[in-house]
Amino acid sequence: MNKAVFLDRDGTINVEVDYLHEIERLAFINGVPKALAQLKQMGYKLIVISNQSGIGRGYYTAHDTEKLHAYMNTILEKQAAGIDAFYYCPHVEQDHCMCRKPKTGLIEQAVRDFDICLQQSYMVGDKESDVLTAINAGCGYGLLLSGHEISRELQEKYKGHLYKGLGDFAQAIGEKYGVAE
Repeated sequence: MNKAVFLDRDGTINVEVDYLHEIERLAFINGVPKALAQLKQMGYKLIVISNQSGIGRGYYTAHDTEKLHAYMNTILEKQAAGIDAFYYCPHVEQDHCMCRKPKTGLIEQAVRDFDICLQQSYMVGDKESDVLTAINAGCGYGLLLSGHEISRELQEKYKGHLYKGLGDFAQAIGEKYGVAE
């Protein structure tokens, strides 16, 4: 079985931009390609799990999202940091689908597609919904301070699982398993 780091996209990998779908607006958060490369070197599959309600709202199309993901991966692959798969939910909350975080439909699909052991895997993101997705799926988690503002109450609630950004998360995982730089 494989292990994975499930990654939120906006605010975790790239700078948060409302309804990002244009290539020219993409900017990676500082240090993210290096952190992704470190996680890959540790043997983790890198799988994006992202809510993309802009599709359901009609702001952009699934094709726009897939084009952006392909572009992101072109850049990341040049740095040995390519994403193994992108899964996204195109629905709005009112659709009550099974794939919108904090529900686990996207993670369940990735587990089937990549033969992933959830007990050896993590979900990392910048919102409580990312943490709840991890808890609901039964994997570890990290809450990043690199995207949306996290209230003091949530910081206290998830103390011990907070990281400045993906680089800090990767370093902590490396230290935990004795593979830090």
